[in-house]
Amino acid sequence: MSKIGLFYGPEGGNVDKVAKIVAEKITTKKVEVHLVKETDAEKLTEYSNIIMGISTLGKHTWSSDNSGNDWDDFLPKLNGLDLKGKKIALFGLGDHIAYADFFVDSMGDLAEAIKPTGAEMIGQVSNEGYEFNESRAFVDGKFVGLPLDEDFESDLTEERVEKWLEVILPEFE
Repeated sequence: MSKIGLFYGPEGGNVDKVAKIVAEKITTKKVEVHLVKETDAEKLTEYSNIIMGISTLGKHTWSSDNSGNDWDDFLPKLNGLDLKGKKIALFGLGDHIAYADFFVDSMGDLAEAIKPTGAEMIGQVSNEGYEFNESRAFVDGKFVGLPLDEDFESDLTEERVEKWLEVILPEFE
């Protein structure tokens, strides 16, 4: 049985909640969970199957003394990392009402950071059922991963996660 590395951040918010839902719903494979703020990117090389979860911060959380988010140290370490032969699926959280012009942008940024590593991106999602204006995570007619809005559509999260897992789990070796 192959294991899945689930890497996410930040801890304690909606991404944390969804990461736990994802891990609980995967019953056919062992899931090892890692907070990106406590993990070196090199840890990704230990897994063939990887899930990553990220949130898009809104302006109301930005301030001049904000030291950044959990991904600020992790993302640059993807530079030069060889993840050829690895499969990576992403989920991202955002607010499609207040930030319709930036919906799950961080998930798109994460996908861009992963591209040079050679990993195969899986788990793209149709925009059917989503309302938003713009998103860097919407590429070639699909989201690069699973977009979720815990602020205004939390009632859809479990169903969306289950449908997404039905797609990605068979692709994991």
